[in-house]
Amino acid sequence: MRTYLVVVDENPESAVALRFAARRAVKTNGGVEVLALVEPQEFAPWGGVQATIEAEAQERAEALVQAAAGTLIAESGLQPHLTVRVGDGPRIVRDMIAANPAIAALVLGAAATGAPGPLVSHFAGTDAGALPVPVMIVPGSLDSAAIDRLS
Repeated sequence: MRTYLVVVDENPESAVALRFAARRAVKTNGGVEVLALVEPQEFAPWGGVQATIEAEAQERAEALVQAAAGTLIAESGLQPHLTVRVGDGPRIVRDMIAANPAIAALVLGAAATGAPGPLVSHFAGTDAGALPVPVMIVPGSLDSAAIDRLS
């Protein structure tokens, strides 16, 4: 089964990327893998404070993928696979793609204005030709009708 890997965060463009991936998956009889990344926390001299910060970041990421799953199920009927990982975003994405041969594309949302996020910058720049799957960068300025038309 063809799977679209979508990285979600709290930015509105990730919702656009998720809708695009869901529409593509429905049309290609595929699936969606939703990934939320948690940045590793800087070392704090008080371990308890650092542990609390890390736990809160993990909880936010888990809530984010659960909300994305609810949206995906409501809009497309697809049951996504959900993953939350802590660490370096580009490395995690590369490792997930390498570990799952069903992943057919990486779908990222680009901000409607301003500079692109770190993953878009990385995979459209440094690693543009290194992945074994296409990278789909969905403009965050697209509305639902445009996404439906293009997907």
